[in-house]
Amino acid sequence: MTRRFLFVLGSSRSEGNTELLARRAAEQLPADVEQQWISLAEHPLPDFVDLRHDDDHLRPTEGEAALLLDATLAATDIVIASPLYWYSVSGHTKRYLDYWSGWLRTPGIDFRATMAGRTLWGVTALSDAEPVVADPLVGTLNNSAAYLRMRFGGVLLGNGSKPGDVLDDTEALTRAKSFFATEAPLARFPTP
Repeated sequence: MTRRFLFVLGSSRSEGNTELLARRAAEQLPADVEQQWISLAEHPLPDFVDLRHDDDHLRPTEGEAALLLDATLAATDIVIASPLYWYSVSGHTKRYLDYWSGWLRTPGIDFRATMAGRTLWGVTALSDAEPVVADPLVGTLNNSAAYLRMRFGGVLLGNGSKPGDVLDDTEALTRAKSFFATEAPLARFPTP
């Protein structure tokens, strides 16, 4: 399968630090790798309704949920580009991941089997000097990938608060140059 990257932008700010860092990393991808960029602020999902125990799961055929489902299913690599908001992913990003719960039960797509073996990546900007504060965000993405038997490429961390600050983070920009170049391992749940 030809690699196809879906960049899911979870910021409420266009061209924020997280997006700038993700775009720097994406510049390093080979020219034949298809990229699709979807801003969750520009394509907001409605509130997620948990219908796990109901029988009326239907595949969305229009609107934002259909756009995101189709893009997710078509991608070999999904990049969650979410700024660090209160130590985890943004609300937009969390809602997108909540929709994965519904897609697990949508007839005809076999979401879990389809996602198995594909790769989940993360990109985030934080304004703290200690990267450990992003551990809950990293855990959310790793555990989501592990549950779906996906590969997890890790999270590219950058530092920045004001718009454009991340472009001064030379270490993050250096890491961005090779971030997508490694073979991502299968995600594993942390063990005690």
